[in-house]
Amino acid sequence: MNIVDSSGWLEYFADGPNANLFAPVIADTEHLLVPVIILYEVFKRVLQQRGEADALQAVAAISQGQIIDVTQSLALNAAKLSAELRLPMADSLILATARAYRAVVWTQDADFKGLPEVQYVEKL
Repeated sequence: MNIVDSSGWLEYFADGPNANLFAPVIADTEHLLVPVIILYEVFKRVLQQRGEADALQAVAAISQGQIIDVTQSLALNAAKLSAELRLPMADSLILATARAYRAVVWTQDADFKGLPEVQYVEKL
């Protein structure tokens, strides 16, 4: 299973220099998990930069994967990870989801750098 974090989705939608890293993972929707916090982050950013129509199109694309809601268990595990690894809330929710579903996080967010379940590429 795979999770493309918000930075990866935004890179993909912008066709940025690292988009080719995320494209095959995004295309494999059968193995794509989407923590609900990613919907929030991507919708908000695209809404601010390009408007509601583009933001809704982004959400439609993201929703091709399996949306994972925040449960009590995920929230508590994320809080522990946040405290232990000094991660921001969204990142800790993404990591907790990855660990719960044995998924790999694909990202260019340096907060994830060095974690074992992460495929990190430096943002260009």
